Amino acid sequence: MEMRTLRTFVEVVRQGGFSRAAKTVFVTQSTVSKAVKQLEDELGLQLLDRIGTNVKLTAAGEIVYRRALTILAQGDDLKAELEELRGLKGGVLRLGVPLIGSNTLFAHRFAAYRTRYPGIELQLMEHGSKRLEELVLAGELDLAATLLPVGEEFEWQEVWREPIDVLLPVEHPLAASDKLAFRQLKELPFILYGPGFALNQMIIDACRESGFTPKVSAQSSQVDFVIELVATRLGVALLPRMIAEQRPHPLTRRVPVEQPALFWHLALIWRRGGYLSPAAQAWLALAAEG
Repeated sequence: MEMRTLRTFVEVVRQGGFSRAAKTVFVTQSTVSKAVKQLEDELGLQLLDRIGTNVKLTAAGEIVYRRALTILAQGDDLKAELEELRGLKGGVLRLGVPLIGSNTLFAHRFAAYRTRYPGIELQLMEHGSKRLEELVLAGELDLAATLLPVGEEFEWQEVWREPIDVLLPVEHPLAASDKLAFRQLKELPFILYGPGFALNQMIIDACRESGFTPKVSAQSSQVDFVIELVATRLGVALLPRMIAEQRPHPLTRRVPVEQPALFWHLALIWRRGGYLSPAAQAWLALAAEG
């Protein structure tokens, strides 16, 4: 059963006859008659009573006409959605971004996305990586930028990989080092991040691998505040190198740290096997451009 045949049948009913329908669908009257006869043969039922030049729906015709209207409307909706996909003329992108590094890694991408797809509404949410993962799994976000590794329930696309350095008070003896190992930080208090930051667990795991559990002197979700706390000699902090370089402070010094080396490995994640909207696919494509 073809959509064209259904549309022709509907026009015959609307116009009240074959000749008038032929004019609206721009074909000959015989073509219209053949289309309706083909539909009747396919269904095995008479759909129209021919009364001179006029037609009247049979009981079966009433059912087919009603269903045909629904099918044709759904077909029109389908075409509109596919056009929207081709041109991305509308839609919503629900995107989660981290509290650290969003201004550097995503601000220019937001601007480029808005320029390329002005009809798409961007809904942004900022959280730590763990909370963003929860929101993606709950279906409240289409995509989120979080730290790797992530669980098997996610698919992901890499965004950025950056070494993590230690930030020390400038007057501390270790601040003069060219590089440090984690074990050298054993006696120092650590300033960690707020709840939900995947970076916290990475730091704790690195300390334990080096034979100690870090002493935590403070926690904050604000990077600038963390840097200020280091400057006041409250403790040391670990920051992605790019972030530390963008926020130089005269009372702190950044030193590479290794053994083990840590990396701020950021990726866009989405639910494995879940629906990825055209707007989300467009964001992934743009992010892959760099």
